[in-house]
This record gives sequence, structure tokens and C-alpha cells, in this order.
Amino acid sequence: MTMTVEKNLNTVREKIDNAARQWGRTGDDVQLIAVTKHKSDEDIQELLDVGHRLFGENRVQEAYEHWQARKDSGLYPDLQLHLIGPLQSNKVKDAVGLFDVIETVDREKLARKLSTVMQDAGIYLPYFIQVNTGEEEQKAGIAPRELSDFLGFCRNECVLNIVGLMCIPPVDDSHALHFALLHKLAKEHGLKQLSMGMSADYEKAIAHGATYVRIGSGLFGV
Repeated sequence: MTMTVEKNLNTVREKIDNAARQWGRTGDDVQLIAVTKHKSDEDIQELLDVGHRLFGENRVQEAYEHWQARKDSGLYPDLQLHLIGPLQSNKVKDAVGLFDVIETVDREKLARKLSTVMQDAGIYLPYFIQVNTGEEEQKAGIAPRELSDFLGFCRNECVLNIVGLMCIPPVDDSHALHFALLHKLAKEHGLKQLSMGMSADYEKAIAHGATYVRIGSGLFGV
């Protein structure tokens, strides 16, 4: 099994390198977030054993089950954990204590809660704003037209270190159009980090400036 995971990891990294070079970038410009939602401890350990250290989780409780003991062990001092799923206000304290980056800041209530917990705990994380590029009613995220005001609110009133933007394009739309929009918004607001692209479309995301891609099935299979 380890050989399969390691082979998949090497294949994805090679594709990242190739896509980046096509656009005058290097593979080091794009970080691979291994998405471990619903994965077993054995799957996670296989990636750790071959040296991968950047992971993404969708839910705080599952992340605790996967990662708290590993973080406490001190065996992986370079481990970095991103929250890439929705964050409920009542889970903020747990999330700030566990994650290294939170990518899904998407409403004023959450930003205020993060600010309060962050200052109480003395933990100052980098954050991404999730943008609902397709303005889908069922999906979390700030509408593109509201980004400027929300970014100002996060920075000025909540004193959050907003470093980038994140999006999940609509399933039935051209993903490239949404990646291009997110890149444009980031450039307009002086944000250098872009988390976009998953197993089926990460090469397109890299073409539009992705600095983080979130890969699950491309590493572990379905």
C-alpha cells in the first residue's frame, strides 16, 4: 500500500511541477495539501512515512481524531494542518488550538469569534477568506462583490492576518473561469496566496496562480 501512495504522491508532484513550469513558475511555488477527510489512520501514516507534512481536514472533530495525538507526540515538528471545511462558531477555540492555517473565513460572526479566541489564546494564525465565486445559495463563502468590505472588516476590526483567498467552483461551471476570478480578486487586494484546485482540476488552478492545491482522491484513490 505504501508504494501505491508514494507513487501517487510522486505522480501528483510531477504534474504540479510540469503545470507550474508551463506558466513560468516552479513546483516550489505550489504547495500540495493532502486531504485526509474520511481517511484511515493507516492511510495518513503512509503519507507521513514517505515524508509528506502538509494536510487538510474538513471537520474539526475528525481532525482531532486524526492529528491531536500525532501533534502531541512531537514526532512531526514540521507538520502543517489546514482547515479547509466550514467552521462553526462553537468549534473556533478547538480549531485555533489545532490548526496551523484556517482557509474558510466566510462571515462576520466567525471573524469576530476568531479574533476573540485568537487574542485570548495568544495564537495568531494565517487565514484565508473563502469566496463563493459562483454565488451559490447552498455554498459558504463571501460573494465577490462583498470581498473588499469583508477583508477590511477582518483586518481592521478583527485584526486577522488574512494572507489569501480560497474557493470551490460550482460543479457544472468552467472551473478555469472561477480560478481566473479568484486570481483577479487576490491581485486587486494584494493577497499572494490562493487555495484552489482539487484532484480533477488542480493543473487548471495552477495555470491561474494557485499556490495551494487540495488533493484527496488523486493521492488515496476513491
